[in-house]
Amino acid sequence: MDYAVLREDMVDGLELSLGPLDETVGLALRTVPRHEFVADAPYENRTGEHRDTRTTILSPSTATRLVSALSPDPDDSVLVVGAGVGYTAALVAEIVGDANVHAVDITRKLVYEARSNLQKAGYGGVLVDCRDGADGLPEYAPFDRILVEASAIRPPRHLLDQLADDGRLVMPMGVGDQSLVAFEDDEVVETFGPISFKPLLVDGEQTGSIVRNRTKREDPEYEGRGWHAGTGWEQEWIDWGAR
Repeated sequence: MDYAVLREDMVDGLELSLGPLDETVGLALRTVPRHEFVADAPYENRTGEHRDTRTTILSPSTATRLVSALSPDPDDSVLVVGAGVGYTAALVAEIVGDANVHAVDITRKLVYEARSNLQKAGYGGVLVDCRDGADGLPEYAPFDRILVEASAIRPPRHLLDQLADDGRLVMPMGVGDQSLVAFEDDEVVETFGPISFKPLLVDGEQTGSIVRNRTKREDPEYEGRGWHAGTGWEQEWIDWGAR
């Protein structure tokens, strides 16, 4: 099986559906061996589900939209929140260099798998750690780019604090109806249309855990914001996903 031909066909299909791709993003898509990350029909444009963790495996078109919105430059320092199987981190690593990419995931099994996949694909320099994504990776901050592969109603404060002065954070923003947005200087500077992601998890919500403790993050996020009192923000914040 000629995987290079399959990647070319995949990119041709993405350009038909998404329009012309940035040259660097297109080259990354043609280079990264997606079959090292996804076993089932890796070059078909469809979403999958991880067999053990029920984590969503992004379709090539969604991964392309994320990396295009992130707009990384060579040698940028990048943090990927929600490493998953590692494919998006590999696309970014192809553009900026694998030693410049750091990724975190709250699910330990995915961390191990992403490390293995990245090593097999030739991007072993990507650092993947098991962390609550909202906490980021302060040891390696600041980051020129931060990509969040999970939804929230606003970027977690720790992630914004870890951006470089001219940095860019990309994430799906919203509760029900979500939009892919880019933040710079604490403000939305670009929107890239509707998108659908599962919510950013806190410890206790990943597969295999028995504790649900979303207030672990909400309370610190809203502490000291007097305007929230009596407005019912709790329900909007807690009800991130379908019940």
